Amino acid sequence: MYHKYEEIINYLIVGVLTTIVSLASYFFCTMTFLDPTNKIELQIANIISWILAVTFAYFTNRIFVFKSKNNNKVKEAMSFVGSRVISLLMDMATMFIIVSVLHLNDKIGKLVSQVIVTIANYLLSKLFVFKKKD
Repeated sequence: MYHKYEEIINYLIVGVLTTIVSLASYFFCTMTFLDPTNKIELQIANIISWILAVTFAYFTNRIFVFKSKNNNKVKEAMSFVGSRVISLLMDMATMFIIVSVLHLNDKIGKLVSQVIVTIANYLLSKLFVFKKKD
């Protein structure tokens, strides 16, 4: 069963670890030096957590999930980061709506946002970044 769903299972494991990196860095920022009630500082915390999570995610997805053999790592990394910029914009929009418009808790907003972003990231990675060459 594992071999049949290996890519998805590995993506979920890496996704959980990436989410931990993202949430831990976001929570660290908002609990120590950035104020999540300030719209600018909320997005700064979000961007810091995104940078750390994307860096972690690229290497773990390349090695453990999609097992990329692409020799052009720079192009692949740029494609990966580009696809993650799309999900960053989704993340920022979700956080803005949940926290700044609906005035809900930023921690709950971040968790909701992570679910949306995780699904989008898998699809973008599978279809555009680590696509198998036939």
